[in-house]
Amino acid sequence: MNKADQNMPEVTEAQIERLYQLKIYLRWILVVCAWILILPWSLWQFRETISLCQERCTWAAIRVGIEFTPLGALGIAFCMGFTTSVLVWQSLHILRGGLSNKEKYYLRQEMVKILQQGEKHWLYRYFH
Repeated sequence: MNKADQNMPEVTEAQIERLYQLKIYLRWILVVCAWILILPWSLWQFRETISLCQERCTWAAIRVGIEFTPLGALGIAFCMGFTTSVLVWQSLHILRGGLSNKEKYYLRQEMVKILQQGEKHWLYRYFH
């Protein structure tokens, strides 16, 4: 054991699991914030397209709406893509049966940084 290993704080599996759970919660909070903040604005940009589609909904009407409101389309695509990516990320962990050794290693390194910074890190009280 060298000097660097002696100065490293002890990290438990419970702390690693707690950090992983915190990451899951933060990702879902960001998804909800995107749906609350970005999606209504994006749908507002599509108000003319939506009224056109209420009369006669065709693929051409949808294409024209996307073509003439690119920021609205980008906002909707961002919300849907972000939600899908978080769902896939979390589902992979569930299907694999937990964290891989590589992911545990990186989470352990993050925990070491948090514990070494002590009170200066905003998550220290959560894990100590």
